[in-house]
Amino acid sequence: MHPNVEPFFEPVTGTVTYVVWQDGRKECAIIDSVLDYDPKAGRTTTASADRVIAFVGQHALQVQWILETHAHADHLSAAPYLRRALGGKIAIGSRIRTVQSVFKTLFHLEPAFSADGSQFDRLLDDGETFAIGDLEGRAIAVPGHTPADVAYQIGDAVFVGDTLFMPDVGTARCDFPGGDAHALYQSIRKLLDMPAQTRLFVCHDYPPAGRDPAWQATVAAQRQSNIHMHDGVSEAEFVAMREARDKTLAMPVLILPAIQVNIRAGEFPPPEANGTSYLKIPLNVL
Repeated sequence: MHPNVEPFFEPVTGTVTYVVWQDGRKECAIIDSVLDYDPKAGRTTTASADRVIAFVGQHALQVQWILETHAHADHLSAAPYLRRALGGKIAIGSRIRTVQSVFKTLFHLEPAFSADGSQFDRLLDDGETFAIGDLEGRAIAVPGHTPADVAYQIGDAVFVGDTLFMPDVGTARCDFPGGDAHALYQSIRKLLDMPAQTRLFVCHDYPPAGRDPAWQATVAAQRQSNIHMHDGVSEAEFVAMREARDKTLAMPVLILPAIQVNIRAGEFPPPEANGTSYLKIPLNVL
């Protein structure tokens, strides 16, 4: 099947949200939504999510799934806001439990926080399928960037999260807790062994100067020209490149607020006695 894919590019974090549905049907899925966040003020707004809500309403679509490819470190998820407005179930890969356990310790979260994935409506195992109307979706474990990354295959479209970027940008970093460049290589090979005309949709684009944002490339295009992972690159070469490059990268601007929210399926930490939710900044840890 060849599903319809509508992208929504958020330029501050370079994130692409997708709405996916089939001609003649109203059921849809939303993938990797964005809650706008001002790190200087600690204030959230919903302009990016409202664009998605407006599109779904204009096309009279019915949201069945709000999918996360992983617990993002570079933007906050708008999944709960979208669920309240549109319905649907929030889903993520089942290995999110590993990520929750790591960051519950790192942030010294409240004892009541459960690292069992129960904050999400559905945890998807590798190879598990789900329905979007007549479309079949399939979760594909693609660890490496984090232990819990999944891609979603829906017809001839695969939503790869941060595993791959556009060919002229390369591949995801692997230096977050639990990241593994060897695992990322194997995950990317799994994607690039798919049929040549499979459409791969990335979660982020950081376009080089002179190029407009883009988010779709075929398997054939990635195999031919991905600057980190084209055909002929060995696992040892990739790992050496990735580990050396990761040592030069600064932490994402929003990693501290984003992780604390996203491991809760997009919800804020419980309000304190004054009714306000607070995020933590661990000193000298990352």
